[in-house]
Amino acid sequence: MQKWEAGDEDVINLWKTMNTWVYDGFGKTYKRLGVEFDKFYYESNTYLLGKDIVEEGLAKGVFFEKPDGSVWIDLTEDGLDEKLVRRSDGTSVYITQDLGTAQLKYDDFDMNESIYVVGNEQDYHFKVLFLILQKLGKSWAKGLYHLSYGMVDLPSGKMKSREGTVVDADDLIDEMEKTAKEQTEALGKVNDSTEEEKLHLYHTIGMGALKYFLLKVDPKKRLLFDPNESVDFQGHTGPFIQYTHARIKSVLSRAEVDFAEKTDIEELDAVERDLVVVLTQYPAIVSEAASSHNPALIANYIYELAKTYNKFYHEKSILQADNDLQKTFRLQLSSASAKVISKGMALLGIEVPERM
Repeated sequence: MQKWEAGDEDVINLWKTMNTWVYDGFGKTYKRLGVEFDKFYYESNTYLLGKDIVEEGLAKGVFFEKPDGSVWIDLTEDGLDEKLVRRSDGTSVYITQDLGTAQLKYDDFDMNESIYVVGNEQDYHFKVLFLILQKLGKSWAKGLYHLSYGMVDLPSGKMKSREGTVVDADDLIDEMEKTAKEQTEALGKVNDSTEEEKLHLYHTIGMGALKYFLLKVDPKKRLLFDPNESVDFQGHTGPFIQYTHARIKSVLSRAEVDFAEKTDIEELDAVERDLVVVLTQYPAIVSEAASSHNPALIANYIYELAKTYNKFYHEKSILQADNDLQKTFRLQLSSASAKVISKGMALLGIEVPERM
């Protein structure tokens, strides 16, 4: 660390080489997951600002220096411990860099709220970070929030890396695509698709299964992830919702009437009324999910919508309705359901296919 912070050429070159490997690998995995970032913050660019904040804290009496030159903060009165913020040799630690990054993010965005999405093994770290920033008098520190999520377990023997202790994201993605392929081919619904269409569909279903299974559970809860269960087309799964969307799109594509105009219908059957009620709940669900930092609310709502639509689909004839007014209204209900499913799943980072 001393050589790196001093700009030692050999250390810097090695560091750059290793970083290139890491970032290239991250980029490939993020692309497969459909994850994008608008901005990156690198610890190498924030540690100096963090050191300035340490000096600021020393001047304010928030931090104190020990005889060996290391700098600490005493949080024992707040029910925490003493925390090192700069080593005795003058090099930074994680908290130093995080202090700098927090300040830089506020300088860039002047945000009211900043959400840190990090696993629950870092709960203590973020309690300390946020408390330090508050003690430093940062007015924006009250808007910092740690979205702490529980760890994910896998069934024993399902997927093991070469080390036998962890599962690589890329291995998990491969496993999900393989499972999606097996489940889809078993249903025999892609026989007329091109090979390229099939591969895209397997990836879409696999990623939908993976993301939905993780997101339908409260973020704080630890969960057991079962790849086969997650790809069940009939269960509380992403593929069930994706299949419902494809079913609706199939119905709409076969409609022979223009259902774009508003329809004035006087009476609703119970199942139609139920579907209308569920559809109207979408904005409130999104708002509640945002305010409570809980995407599971959206995931479970979309599942309820898919279930309600399927009940409507099985109980009421759409294309063979008794009259054109009824047919048009049911097509509009179907179209609205597809739009809400698509929008809700998009908020979860999940693609819904037009056909499957």
